[in-house]
Amino acid sequence: MRPSGRNLSEMRAVSIETGVTKHAEGSCLVRVGDTHVLCTATIEDRVPPFIKGSGLGWVTAEYGMLPRSTTSRMRREASAGKQGGRTIEIQRLIGRSLRAGVDRVALGERQITIDCDVIQADGGTRCAAITGGWVALKLAVKKLMKAGDVVSDPLVSPVAAVSCGLYAGQPVLDLDYAEDSEAGVDGNFILRGDGQLIEVQMSAEGATFSRTQMDQLLTLAEKGVGELVALQEAAVA
Repeated sequence: MRPSGRNLSEMRAVSIETGVTKHAEGSCLVRVGDTHVLCTATIEDRVPPFIKGSGLGWVTAEYGMLPRSTTSRMRREASAGKQGGRTIEIQRLIGRSLRAGVDRVALGERQITIDCDVIQADGGTRCAAITGGWVALKLAVKKLMKAGDVVSDPLVSPVAAVSCGLYAGQPVLDLDYAEDSEAGVDGNFILRGDGQLIEVQMSAEGATFSRTQMDQLLTLAEKGVGELVALQEAAVA
C-alpha cells in the first residue's frame, strides 16, 4: 500500500490555474498533490550572444524554491551569493526539455524565459515545473501569434514530466516525498505529447533494477504524461 493510499498507477490530484500574475506574458500555478509551483513566461526581443543573428529563437528557464516551501526554512540562495548545484541542474533540465518541443525557426529571434518558483514542495518539483512551464510558454506564444509577431505556432508538441520509481519493490507512478525518500529506484521522465522521449533520469538508491522494471516504469510514465498533456491542453484552450 502506498502511503497516500493511491493505486500503483494513480497520479496525485493535478490542477493548472492560468493567468495568476498580472504582468507576465504567460503564467500558471500548477498543483500536483501538495507540490505547488508558480510558472511565468517573459518574452524578450533578444537572444544569447551565441545565436545572435542566426534567426533562431531561444527558450530558457530559472528555478527556485521559496524559503518555506519545505518543512523547515531554507536560506534564500541570493543571500548565499550563489545558486546551488541542484538548482542549476534543474533549471537547465527545464530549459532543454521545453526547447525540445519548440520550432526555434518559427519562434524567430527572441527569447522566452520561464521562471519556476516552488511555493510548496512534496516531491516531483522539477516535473511539475516542466509541466507548468510549458503551459506558461504556450500562453506567451499565443500572445505573440495574436499580435502577429509569429505567423505559425512554434510549439510542435506539449512537453510534460512525471516521476516514477520502485517503492517497496513495486513500480509506482508520481512519487510524493514520502515515497521518494524511501524509493529503491526513482526516475524522472520527460516526454512530448506525441510520445517522443526527451530525457530520462533514473538512479538506484540502495537497490538495482532490471530492464523489465525500467520498461514498467516507462509505461507508467507514458500513462502519467498522457494525463498531464490532456490537462495542459485544456488549460490553454
